[in-house]
Order: sequence, then structure tokens, then C-alpha cells
Amino acid sequence: MGGWVPERDLEKSSKQTAGTNTKGAKDTPTTKDTSANDNTDSAKPTREPDEVQTTGNASSSAETLKPKNAVVIEGDIQQSTQLTNRGMPTTENVKGIAAEPDSRCYELRIYYAAPEKLDALKARFRDHTCTLFEKHDLANVGYWTPLENPDNKLVYILSSPSREAHDKAWKEFAADPEWKKVVQETEANGKLVTKVDSVFLKATDFSPAIAPSGTQTPRCFELRTYTAAPGKMDALLARFRDHTLALFTKHGMTHIGYWTRTDEGPSQLIYILAHQSKDAAAKSFESFRADPAWIEAKKDSETNGSLTEKVESVFMTPVDFSPIK
Repeated sequence: MGGWVPERDLEKSSKQTAGTNTKGAKDTPTTKDTSANDNTDSAKPTREPDEVQTTGNASSSAETLKPKNAVVIEGDIQQSTQLTNRGMPTTENVKGIAAEPDSRCYELRIYYAAPEKLDALKARFRDHTCTLFEKHDLANVGYWTPLENPDNKLVYILSSPSREAHDKAWKEFAADPEWKKVVQETEANGKLVTKVDSVFLKATDFSPAIAPSGTQTPRCFELRTYTAAPGKMDALLARFRDHTLALFTKHGMTHIGYWTRTDEGPSQLIYILAHQSKDAAAKSFESFRADPAWIEAKKDSETNGSLTEKVESVFMTPVDFSPIK
């Protein structure tokens, strides 16, 4: 998945509202657990599928997927993708789910580029960082920018065999003389990054295989974050596992990956869907919400109250170097 620029020096996390820790402005690697909600993309709490806080365009509730070494469900047409990133399985033109649990450690990172520096930041990832990540066994999963991007964000996901392997790899990456030289050269006129958010994740047992994928036509991606109501995370996951995944597929949505947080932030389910466009996403969610099967599943699962406190949605487009397009 292309290459995301990590931060050069470990920097202080700055607090963020939706339970996200933010890291320093420098484009340097860090290993501390943080969370991944952007204040820009979320506002007030919303009920899960009926009301959703969105950035880009409205959509509605959602839920599901399956793990590692298998095939990513990519609608009807899926191009065979050659793996170039270490640790990431390849996908072929076959429909399926992971045959074994995905035990990898994932990190969702959001970079806030300095004013007028987003293109330079993407260029550094494209020309240097992705390759250096691979060199240090950090697998590039996917890179995106929000469709509505007033904060100059770059969103990406890395994976490692374990949290320990991730921390070791990140430390080695940060100390790599080649990386230090790249940072020095690319920041001759100032830092490229002002803030970094980071959240550590693990794939759910119902997530499809998370792997490089693409289609013959451009797609719109949607990053959705569900904050579970107190004590309701297991019920939320069960509803996704038993009902929502199949219903999303039924209504034309493509599953990319489903994760839960492993850091000390709020109980959250974070997942990514792919759509033909924002308009297509709106139509899919409209038909999903009106589906009698969903209405019944929602009613049965919420006899003791809503399963979610807040739902956030951000529509994104993949950058040219992203493994997932």
C-alpha cells in the first residue's frame, strides 16, 4: 500500500476529542498507543445505522468482515494483485474469506500535513517511506486522503506480525540513516507534518482477508468508526458477525477490513468499506436501513438500549501508491 511517512522524532501526543491520542508534529516514527478519531470528522453522538456523523457525504450504520491469508471480497470484478509489501497476503480473482485468524498487529495513522505540504508529504511516502517501511518489515496496507480534506490529512494503515515486532521495526526505521537523510532533505523548507494520530488495532474474527486489492474502475472508500455503548461491544460485534456483513454485501457494499482497538482508548469498531461513489454509498445505506432483515436484527439486538454511542464516517480516495485502490 504505498508508503506513509512516519514521524522523524517521537513527539508529544496532543489530546483529541473522540478518544484519540495525537503525536507530535514531526513526520517521525512513534510507538506509543493512540487513538484515531478526528474531531473534524465527528461531532455529536449518533445512533448507529439510523444516524451517522459523516465527513464527505451522509451514510448510515454498518457492520462486518473476515481475516488474513485469504481473498478479499471485491464485488464482481477483482484484479489479481501482486504483493510487493512484506507480510501482506496476495489476492486473486476468487471470492472467499480467510481460512485462519488474522493475528497481525495493525496501526491506523493519520498525518496532518503542514499548510501546502500535503503533496510533498505524499511524494516522500511514494519515493522513500513506503520502501523503507518494507525494508524494516512494516507492511503497507493502504493509503487514502479524505474527499473533504480541510485539515490536509493523509490516512494509512500498516501491519506487523505482532506489537513487539512493530515496535522493534519502527525503532529501526526511525534510526535508519537513509530515513534521516530523507527527512533532512525534504524538510529543508520546514516540517511536512504538524500532528499525527495513531491507533493500534486487531482484525475481528469476521473480517475478510485484508490484502492488496483493486478494481478496473475507481472506488470511493469509507472509514467508519463505531464507539460502543458501555458494556455493548460484544453485542455490537455479534450483530456485525451474524447479520450486518451479509446485509452490506446484499446491498452492494464491499468489505475491506474490520478491526477493534487494542490500545487504552474507547471501545471502538473501526472498518473500511468500498463503494462505486459517494452517491452509490448513500443509496446502498438507504436500502440497507429499509431492509426488513436489518430492521428486525436491530430491534432484537437493542431491547436493552442502543449498541453504539457514536458513529463517524469519512469518505476517502486512495492515493496513487496505495496497495488498496
